[in-house]
Amino acid sequence: MQHRVGRLEQEIQREVNDLLLKQVRDPRVQGITITGVEVTGDLQQATIYFSILADQASAATRALAGLNHAKGLIRRELGHRLSIYKTPEIFFKQDQSIRYGEHIDQLLKQLHEREQ
Repeated sequence: MQHRVGRLEQEIQREVNDLLLKQVRDPRVQGITITGVEVTGDLQQATIYFSILADQASAATRALAGLNHAKGLIRRELGHRLSIYKTPEIFFKQDQSIRYGEHIDQLLKQLHEREQ
């Protein structure tokens, strides 16, 4: 079962990236990359993580609003493209791991500068 969930997560990530590039025309979703997907064990819900090139909170808020606006189109298209009985309900969350990694790099750089 775990293998099936992992495969479905990869398929959803690939398809949503493709949909954002080719079908979603909302300017708020320009520059968004889908970084990961987590599907619940019962395949009923999928959390889709995204990152955005702009580092401002307002850009992330606009991107999330654009994704939520396109949620119906994305879910409907996933239903057509994926070979599953029921399309999971989707939720979008900003991926904080990149920002966290940059913060750690900055702290290490400051520590290194203090040592010298």
